[in-house]
Amino acid sequence: MKISKVMSSLQARLAIAVGVSVTILWLAAAVATAHRLGRELEQVYDDGLKATAERILPIARHDLREGNPRRERADDDEDEDDVRREARPVREARYGEDVTFILRDKQGGVLLSSKGADVAIFPPFEKTGFSRTDTHRLYYATSADGNLVIAVAEPLDHRQELSNKMLLGLLLPLLVVIPLSLVVIAFAVRYSLRPVRALQQGLSHRGAQDLSPLPDSGLPSELRPISAGINQLLGRLTAAFDAERAFAAHAAHELRTPVAGAIAQAQRIRSETKEELTAQRTNEIEMTLKRLMRMSEKLMQLARAEGARLRADEPSDLRTVLRMIVQDFERTGERKVELTMPEKPVYSPLDPDAVGILSRNLIENALKHGAQGSPVEVVLDPEGVLCVANEGATLPPEAMDRLMRQFERGNVKIGGSGLGLAIVKAIADRVGAAVEVVSPRSGRSEGVEVRVRLPIT
Repeated sequence: MKISKVMSSLQARLAIAVGVSVTILWLAAAVATAHRLGRELEQVYDDGLKATAERILPIARHDLREGNPRRERADDDEDEDDVRREARPVREARYGEDVTFILRDKQGGVLLSSKGADVAIFPPFEKTGFSRTDTHRLYYATSADGNLVIAVAEPLDHRQELSNKMLLGLLLPLLVVIPLSLVVIAFAVRYSLRPVRALQQGLSHRGAQDLSPLPDSGLPSELRPISAGINQLLGRLTAAFDAERAFAAHAAHELRTPVAGAIAQAQRIRSETKEELTAQRTNEIEMTLKRLMRMSEKLMQLARAEGARLRADEPSDLRTVLRMIVQDFERTGERKVELTMPEKPVYSPLDPDAVGILSRNLIENALKHGAQGSPVEVVLDPEGVLCVANEGATLPPEAMDRLMRQFERGNVKIGGSGLGLAIVKAIADRVGAAVEVVSPRSGRSEGVEVRVRLPIT
């Protein structure tokens, strides 16, 4: 599960792909370098072995002559046995501990050898040049007259040890370089993907109502088509939502005049008729038309909440708007609304009309669904939290979120459009306010309390 989550990240994929590629290239370069250096070292070792033989041969020949004066007086055709009989014993080598040599005559007799040289590792002379056994690399050279043969041997283990040291010298830096390279690659990929993270954060932090186009400045060429496509989609969505809001607002506005005229005609018919059944039906028609009038008003409010400007150029006092709304309800003869506000002004950047629409819908909803005979409490605290509470039945938990949807009503037996809390939610979402429905009320066993944390300055 964790591996799949990591691999779903573009940053992780790029870092792993580049890191693995660089690691493979480093290792391949190290292996190729080691192979090439191994061949070069073999050549260097062979050249050294040859140079050692060519350097030792004249010195050994001179030593033999100094140790056997009769050899100088002998004829060129004199038998080499005299030389072998007069030759001094094996001498201490002074040419290194890893390279050994022996000096033989034409018959294969050993005249000189390095200290500790094992004659068994030197095969009989067959030709001048290099040869190899299971344990040693050898070089054979002869004197100019062909009477002396020198064989120089170097253990293969010695060469292998040097090769291993060389390979280790190549790999040890990689053990430090490769992890550092992976860390640098991870940081480089993360730094390079900053525009992608900025784009992702810009989208994730947007509100549901924010359809403004994405900025395309500073984006790499690979992201510009994505940003352009998203902006085109946002533009189409904005146009579609604007068309819906405009249609709802215009339809609601256009309905007000004919509906008002129809209500007036219904009231006139009721006043002129003397038939009880006709008067009853006229009352029903009037109630239906008034419900349609309220619905059109709510639709206009919803269109304003979703599309109009909700912030003002200058902050205003929330207390003034709430006082006016509560006075309107008192003039209409509704149940008592108890308003509690702080003594000092509570300034907010919200447009007063938007605050009025929000508070009016909250109070209307509380009056409509609250218990008869109990007042509706409206409280504004200095932190900008508006609380509207009413007595009544407790709401089930699943109904609290459902009431924020459009055309949803808590009690179908009570008339209403089902848009009141939806309008409140739309305004709150656009201004970044939090809406909380609490039931039962704080410190009570029943009732409903709606809290909205309005932005303040």
